[in-house]
Amino acid sequence: MDPQRILIITSTALALACAVLGYQLYERTGDVERSESDRATLSLEKDQVLFDLEKLRFSYDTLDTENALMIAEIADQRAQIDGLVQQVRNGNWSLSRAKKEAESLRTIMKGYVATIDSLNQLNLALIDENDQMRARVEEVQERNANLVIRQQNMEEIISTGQTLQAAESSASGIRILSNGKQRETNRAVRTDMVRVCFTLLENKIAPAGNKTLHLQVISESGEVLPGSQTDANPDNQIPISATRQLDYANERLEACVFFMPIEPLLEGIYTIAILEDNVKIGEAQLVLY
Repeated sequence: MDPQRILIITSTALALACAVLGYQLYERTGDVERSESDRATLSLEKDQVLFDLEKLRFSYDTLDTENALMIAEIADQRAQIDGLVQQVRNGNWSLSRAKKEAESLRTIMKGYVATIDSLNQLNLALIDENDQMRARVEEVQERNANLVIRQQNMEEIISTGQTLQAAESSASGIRILSNGKQRETNRAVRTDMVRVCFTLLENKIAPAGNKTLHLQVISESGEVLPGSQTDANPDNQIPISATRQLDYANERLEACVFFMPIEPLLEGIYTIAILEDNVKIGEAQLVLY
C-alpha cells in the first residue's frame, strides 16, 4: 500500500480517537460539575432544614403554661425535634421526610399557642371575676362593719336616752328639833342632815319600775362623806353617802333623798352628785357657814 495513504488513514483514525476521547472527557467533566452542584444544593437544603428545626425548637421553648398535661406533651415534641436535628446532621434522615415532620410539629405547636392563649384569656377573665368578687366581699364586709358600728352607736344612744335626768335640784341643811320637827339651816354646827330634792324628768324609753338613786356628798377637799345609810349597800363599786329606792313610771317625779352624816359637818361648800346606780344624772350645791 502506498505509504502516503497509510499515513492519511492513520492520521484520520487518530483524529477520530481524539474526538471520541475529547467528547468523553467533556461528558465526564459535566457529570462532575453537576454532581458538585447537586451536593452544594443538598448542603444548602440541609442547612435550611436544620435552621427551620432550630427555629421550631426555639418556638417550643417560648411556650409557657402551667398545665401539667401540656407541659409533658411539649417536652415530648421538643425531644422529637432534637431527634430530627441529630438525624439530619448525621445524614440518616431524608430531607423531604424531615420537612414533613417539622411541618407536623409546627402545626402542633400552633395548636398549643392557640390553647395557651385561650387559657390565658380564661385566666385573665377569672382573675378579673375574682377581683370583682373580692371587691364585692370587701364592700359587704365594710357595710356589715358600718352596720355593727351603727348598731353600737344606736345602742349607746338608746342606753344614753334611757338614763334618767334629775332637774331643779336643790340641797339644804336640816336641823332636827327636840320635838322631831325639821327646820332648814345654813349653819354647819346646826346641820343634823342634808336634804336633796329634785325632779326626775319624763322619759318614755327608760324602763319603768324600781330605780336606785344615790347621793355623793363631796367636801371641798374632794372626799365623799359616808352616811349612816351606806351600810345598806355594801356591793357598790363607788363610795356613796345616801341611797333611796323610787318607783318610776316614765313621768315627772318629784323626790328627795336625805343624807345623815356620821360626823358633824364643817363650814364650806359641798358638791352633791345625784346618781342612778353609778351614772350621774344631776347635781346640787350646799353652802354651810
